[in-house]
Amino acid sequence: MSRIKDVAVLFKVRLTLLVVVSAVLGFFMGTNGVSDFRLLTLCLGGFLLTGGSNGLNQVWEKEWDKLMFRTQNRPIPKGRMTPLQAIVISSLAGISGIALLWICINPASGILGLFAFFSYVFLYTPLKRVSSLAVFVGAFPGAIPPMLGYVAATNDFGIEAGLLFAMQFMWQFPHFWAIAWVAHEDYERGGYKLLPFNQGRTRKSAFQIFIYSLFLIPVSLLPWAIPPDRPLVGNLAAVVAFLCGAVMAWYAYKLYRSCDVKEARRLMFASFFYLPIVQLFYVIDKL
Repeated sequence: MSRIKDVAVLFKVRLTLLVVVSAVLGFFMGTNGVSDFRLLTLCLGGFLLTGGSNGLNQVWEKEWDKLMFRTQNRPIPKGRMTPLQAIVISSLAGISGIALLWICINPASGILGLFAFFSYVFLYTPLKRVSSLAVFVGAFPGAIPPMLGYVAATNDFGIEAGLLFAMQFMWQFPHFWAIAWVAHEDYERGGYKLLPFNQGRTRKSAFQIFIYSLFLIPVSLLPWAIPPDRPLVGNLAAVVAFLCGAVMAWYAYKLYRSCDVKEARRLMFASFFYLPIVQLFYVIDKL
């Protein structure tokens, strides 16, 4: 049981399940009927792919995880799992997830899964200690789940899949920067550069978080506005997306005014609720 718990921590199970939910909601955006086999394969493949990515991320960061309070109890820093064991488990999971998507659903899904896996593990992860540009790079694999779900349902890389990608891509900036603001001291112990500017918790960084929160509002309305002849979602989803975006922007504005960790934490929790609510209403109000 202790080994199972360690693998769960290695895979970051709660985060992985949220990623799978996002992919499933993207799947429902692309289909009116439910294929149990494809949906189950998407869930299993997405879980293995994401869990494997998270595990290899921890292998990369094992030395710095020892320095941070939030990560020092993970299985590799504590010696409950060797780096080689983590590499084997995570690689098998990631490769199996990609293979399931590619073979059992369609090659397009496998290609997206492969891109997400590679860019997260080999681009985003090492860049985190080099430059704040890591957040931009990491936003690409982070935005793939709803797009992958849609492509799994339709086998089509069309504009609709791109719109789902765009919303989640833009959401990640205020979401992750709020987390980085709250955990800034801990990230500094590990040498990570994750706020917009290297000076740390500054009004300049807070202003950029606010601006990106504002950008999220029109981007979240694109599935309602495009294509004009057949919108992807209806008016109800547009209203919910606008209201949820306005709440995010309000908390981001309060952070800009105060530069207070308390306001960053409020923005962080607002962002946790924003994504599943908006994507769920996309599905509910799909035309």
